[in-house]
Amino acid sequence: VPLVESGGGLVEVGGSLKLSCAVSGLSSDYSGIGWFREAPEKQREGVACMSNSDDKEYYTDSVLGRVTISRDNAKNTLYLQMSSLKPEDTAKYYCAKLMYCTQTLVAAVPYPPLWIALGQGTQVVVSS
Repeated sequence: VPLVESGGGLVEVGGSLKLSCAVSGLSSDYSGIGWFREAPEKQREGVACMSNSDDKEYYTDSVLGRVTISRDNAKNTLYLQMSSLKPEDTAKYYCAKLMYCTQTLVAAVPYPPLWIALGQGTQVVVSS
């Protein structure tokens, strides 16, 4: 399994959560890696991505300043640190290996299925 997410759960409004994604496979097989989310009755939304070529990070406007994407290459793990969580952040979060990572991609709604592989997702529920 190329990607396995963890770290989701129930958190109160204003709280924090850190999602992890165990990544297997060669980094040369994809150009970027990132997170997107899906919620019932909402369009799929990109959250953040990181380019493999220069580690540049891109975020969708709704999470800017509240979310940080990072990775630990030694542990082959991608992270998504989320803080100041809002009820509208409630969604299933997916980690994905991407064909590319740009600001345009991460901000597109609905988030296009331009992934090479994705995980099974981890559920985040923000209670008000």
